[in-house]
Amino acid sequence: MTSRERILTALNHRKPDRIPIDLGGMDSTGITGIAYRNLKKYLGFSDTGVYIWEPSQQLAKVEVAVLEKVRGDVLPVFPETLHWRESFLPDGSACLVPERWQPRSAPDGSEVILDEAGKVRWRRVASGHYFEVASFPLREAETVADIEKNRHLLQSFDLFTLADESYQAMGERTGRLYRTTEYGLMGNFSVHLFAAGQLLRGFDQFLMDLATDSALAHCLLDNLVNIYQERFDRFQAAVGPYVQVINVNDDLGMQDGPMLSPALYRRTVKPYQQRLYQYIRKNSTARLFLHTDGSVYQIIPDLIEIGVQILNPVQFSCRDMELKKLKKEFGRDLVFWGGGCDTQKILPFGTPEQIREHVRQCLSDLAPEGGFVFCQVHNIQPDVPPQNIMAMYEAVWDWKY
Repeated sequence: MTSRERILTALNHRKPDRIPIDLGGMDSTGITGIAYRNLKKYLGFSDTGVYIWEPSQQLAKVEVAVLEKVRGDVLPVFPETLHWRESFLPDGSACLVPERWQPRSAPDGSEVILDEAGKVRWRRVASGHYFEVASFPLREAETVADIEKNRHLLQSFDLFTLADESYQAMGERTGRLYRTTEYGLMGNFSVHLFAAGQLLRGFDQFLMDLATDSALAHCLLDNLVNIYQERFDRFQAAVGPYVQVINVNDDLGMQDGPMLSPALYRRTVKPYQQRLYQYIRKNSTARLFLHTDGSVYQIIPDLIEIGVQILNPVQFSCRDMELKKLKKEFGRDLVFWGGGCDTQKILPFGTPEQIREHVRQCLSDLAPEGGFVFCQVHNIQPDVPPQNIMAMYEAVWDWKY
């Protein structure tokens, strides 16, 4: 099978010739810059350069030559960066970042990104790897009118603001990928609703907005859905004929359960997700992929009901997320894209043989009868040794249905 045929077979809940693999298809199935540089060196590449396409998470652009080494089957589709500048990874090694990414050094040794008003929007502490949200632009909003007059902030939210490729150019490039390669193509629509409210209002404030069923929360979510539907029309016109999967994001789970009670989720967030997801389903033939971390077992039936077809990252270290149970209860309705290897403890700290055995167990739970695409649970972190990464993939290569 070609990679695209392999992905489509898995999406149709049938067994492909081998388990399909994703590395870097979207911003939660990738690899961080330090780990990527170490992997390239381990694989014998003379050029160990790294392009960091998503600097807040330090995510590396996975080159096709590396994808071939791990037998990956998926290429990402999103507006790309055309102009790069030299920079450094947190360990001091060289890299390239989007020209538009311009952090400033703060007196305490941290790096900060400022918004248009000069307020710190993102911060990476001196000892850290990642940029964390430092301010929330709509936190002080008190009324529906405050949301409406700041609709421009919602318009730009969740855009690939570091990229400088137009939708037209992205569409033309995606068409070439479709015609000249055999890879599966992942359309990174990558919008949030629940998580958008948290990032715009503040995590604590938006939870209180929802708990009190405030008109402000509903206004925010309603505006986001309308904006995303308009944006999807442009996205679909550019890449719709070529992509097999379209992703959306919305972290709904914690380690021990959903962030919202199922009742509160169904009353406040679910109706807006349903509007957006059904709109995407109605206007696209691609499969709808939802990235949500954490323990979401209690609301998986709701996600299926509103149109989700693919679940990622399948974080089985969380409560109620046992792989065998998920496959048995939801395997006919969902494709599991992830759940192949634990990234919290096993991948960074296990031995290669422990990792192979661990992956074999995950595959025995998720792979039978298809409906599964292999990926580790979330991005490969900086401290993961390259031999552990390759042990993970070797176990997948050796798997027989």
